[in-house]
Amino acid sequence: MDVKIREIPPADRSLWADLRHHLWPEESAAEHLAYLERVQKDGVLWAYAAEDGAQLVGFAEVSVRAYANGCEQQPVPFLEGIWVASSARRRGIARGLIAYVSAVLRVRGFSELCSDALLSNTVSHAAHHAWGFAETERVVYFRKPV
Repeated sequence: MDVKIREIPPADRSLWADLRHHLWPEESAAEHLAYLERVQKDGVLWAYAAEDGAQLVGFAEVSVRAYANGCEQQPVPFLEGIWVASSARRRGIARGLIAYVSAVLRVRGFSELCSDALLSNTVSHAAHHAWGFAETERVVYFRKPV
């Protein structure tokens, strides 16, 4: 794999927002940028870019959550999202992002990386297994307005 992976610095929020828009297109890049400006102040949200030459072909986003179902560490790093451009898939880029993130987290003193996927997203389940994740539990969340 000739793809370079690097952390996206907080100052490069516009790039990060554009990458988030690829993964979560229901919000505009401007909305993603506003979100990043709000939440990045506490320093527990990081992003990593995969570059193939001058082209960005993927990214992963990790936060630190107080708790995550099925995880042993508290607080715990959580894979919030991962995206690889359709033209760059099946080349090990997502696996490379996960390996890079894992190495950074070990240096930062963490012992696990947690994630989730919708029950119906079996493609994501298979990808997580291929990246070395183990399923811990299945949950259905509920909400009641008060």
